Amino acid sequence: MNADTIQTILIYALPVLLSITVHEAAHGYAARHFGDHTAERMGRITLNPLKHIDPIGTIAMPLFLYFATAGSFLFGYAKPVPVNFGALRNPKRDMVWVALAGPASNLAQAIGWALLLVLYAALGVSEVFFVKMAQGGILANLVMWAFNLFPLPPLDGGRVLVGLLPWRQAQMVARLEPYGFFIVMALVLVGVVGTWWLMPLMQFGYALIHWLITPIVALLN
Repeated sequence: MNADTIQTILIYALPVLLSITVHEAAHGYAARHFGDHTAERMGRITLNPLKHIDPIGTIAMPLFLYFATAGSFLFGYAKPVPVNFGALRNPKRDMVWVALAGPASNLAQAIGWALLLVLYAALGVSEVFFVKMAQGGILANLVMWAFNLFPLPPLDGGRVLVGLLPWRQAQMVARLEPYGFFIVMALVLVGVVGTWWLMPLMQFGYALIHWLITPIVALLN
């Protein structure tokens, strides 16, 4: 492992840990708000990353993929927060908000990292490590935001789709959940997810962040 690889891991470690921790906690907070206390009883509504880390999905898989593909492809996942959709006050409607809470938290974090970059510029902070970490925070959270919105269960976008579709169509989509992970991985490998979903959404995300922080930059200047 060379120095550049170690530096890359250190730059992304904090943003990635925060992105998955806040993402999962957000699902738990939303579920509790709408009536399901399963995650709360299991101690999963927390910002402690140790409660959300999956040894395989959060650590082993991303590291293996990073070295196996020379950093060209990364994928990982956290331990999903348990949600009993039947315990929600209005299961079909509320599952949409519970599902959206995770990606929304990632978009908010991406905006937060962008504001930190603005603060660095205002204070004259030019330390490369900190600047790259903030840039990595924007990238990591936009990837999580966009990827999790892909409309196929068990991803959050799939649960949103199930909640929005009429009952019969929703049931058809929900039946794909046991195979959804493998379908998504296949679509990733053939480039469909990256080309037709991730890149357009991430371009929109970057444009949105730029639009939001431009007035702040103008004020500071």
